[in-house]
Amino acid sequence: MFKFAVPIILIGIAIAGFFMIINPTYTSISVLNTQVASYNEALNNSKTLEAERDKLTLKYNSIDPNNLAKLQKLLPDNVDNIRLILEIEKIAAPYGMVLKDVKYDTITNKTDASTSTTNTIKSTIAEASSGYGTWNLEFSTQGTYSNFLNFVKDLESNLRIVDIVSVDFSSSDSSGTGLSTSASTSSPKNDSYKYSFKIKTYWLKD
Repeated sequence: MFKFAVPIILIGIAIAGFFMIINPTYTSISVLNTQVASYNEALNNSKTLEAERDKLTLKYNSIDPNNLAKLQKLLPDNVDNIRLILEIEKIAAPYGMVLKDVKYDTITNKTDASTSTTNTIKSTIAEASSGYGTWNLEFSTQGTYSNFLNFVKDLESNLRIVDIVSVDFSSSDSSGTGLSTSASTSSPKNDSYKYSFKIKTYWLKD
């Protein structure tokens, strides 16, 4: 009887050992293998990204520095409002036109929903989904109609992207409402007028 009991006891011990030691260890090893596979995949992806980064860095470094500077000016990676105002003043200076009443956006990424119009909200949503931001600037200046035309031409051909949203002007000695551009083109070119500009420029988001 004792001879038959020993094998049964040993089998019982083996089964208990399997469930108490071997099976948990095997499960732990399986989990570790899964983690190792995940880490290896992440490592391979990081190597691929590093290789792509190195390729892009080589391409970037191969670009002429002068062209890079032009691209930075064309579409800067920040609003750079002071530089733009100084550029516009420099463009206007040869025509004796001085910037006045300068107004501009103080917030470019966020809009107060309690004070925004429906159009502004839609514009902000559209901008948020794009890779660039917009910045609005208003200013007034004074000069002859001929100088005004030359100033606008130089402003539009400037390397920094600028869209002229609207221009209102009136006689420099008049306090009335501004005249439309089409209504005033027949006025003497030597007369001086006050011009009120609204322009928009763009900047590249990170």
